[in-house]
Amino acid sequence: MTKNGISYRDAGVDIDAGNALVERIKPAAAATRRPGVMDALGGFGALFDLKAAGYDDPILVAATDGVGTKLRIGIDTGQLDGLGQDLVAMCVNDLVCQGAEPLFFLDYFATGKLSVDECARVVEGIARGCKAAGCALIGGETAEMPGMYHDGDFDLAGFAVGAMNRGAALPSGVAEGDVLLGLGSDGVHSNGYSLVRKVAERAGLGWADQAPFADATLGEALLVPTRLYVRPVLAAIRAGGVHGLAHITGGGLTENLPRILPKGLGADIDLGAWSLPPVFAWLAQAGGIEQAEMLKTFNSGIGMVLVVSPDRADALAALLAEAGESVHRIGHVTLGAGIRYSGRLA
Repeated sequence: MTKNGISYRDAGVDIDAGNALVERIKPAAAATRRPGVMDALGGFGALFDLKAAGYDDPILVAATDGVGTKLRIGIDTGQLDGLGQDLVAMCVNDLVCQGAEPLFFLDYFATGKLSVDECARVVEGIARGCKAAGCALIGGETAEMPGMYHDGDFDLAGFAVGAMNRGAALPSGVAEGDVLLGLGSDGVHSNGYSLVRKVAERAGLGWADQAPFADATLGEALLVPTRLYVRPVLAAIRAGGVHGLAHITGGGLTENLPRILPKGLGADIDLGAWSLPPVFAWLAQAGGIEQAEMLKTFNSGIGMVLVVSPDRADALAALLAEAGESVHRIGHVTLGAGIRYSGRLA
């Protein structure tokens, strides 16, 4: 017998805790099951049957993202339950912009010391987000890495795979005169939080302080999860007339909308077409942030833009509103590259 031997647990990695986590999250993952899922958690890989999901000639689409420094607020406040939806939304909202239906999701959770309860709360939030988006949580990885993260810190990444039938990819057919329908955001979503944290510091506010713009603490108000647009947007695509979609993330309207416009086309946007949500008005005022910087950093109240045929704009706006979206006719596609704004954010 070796004297004074050390174990993996002594080195800071608790395999039993990892196993306990898998058992705890199995029910949450099982609740996301959808046609095409072939096995449960626990294998070396996860299988998915595209034919069972209803695709005869599928094209796969993949997306990956994280939550960014919004995690810092969640960790500091212990309010972890919405971060999973943030992660899912950042991936699946991108997928649907390609015209794809999200099918399955995998997560990656890395930490210095695994807390089963904290990790489970995050993963259970991921499962809720997956279920709301119609995709299955079919696998993931929990990495316990002592010395790589400070006590209590963790990082989070997600990977989503979707599919569409061949020939259905977006953008397609974007033309001069197409109408821009903007869907309202649920706050800051998951981009720009390095600047958000700087503004809070400049304003002398902590996360437990009353938010100047909401009936909640500042931490609670800033941790509202990213909105999931998948089901309403897929319904709009299937109804016909959608030529393109832009998920308004880092880079705002200024950087994201041009990604789906053909060469030689731009857009005119009326900033008076929607009201600036209170969180953004506070950020602009407290941080002294110029309008151009707001539009290039934050979603500023518009989380998704649909580029639609003019003769379908009213019907699609009604469909989206009936599905619960706040729909704003914010502008149109024009000749000449670039985004041109009129009016002021207010």
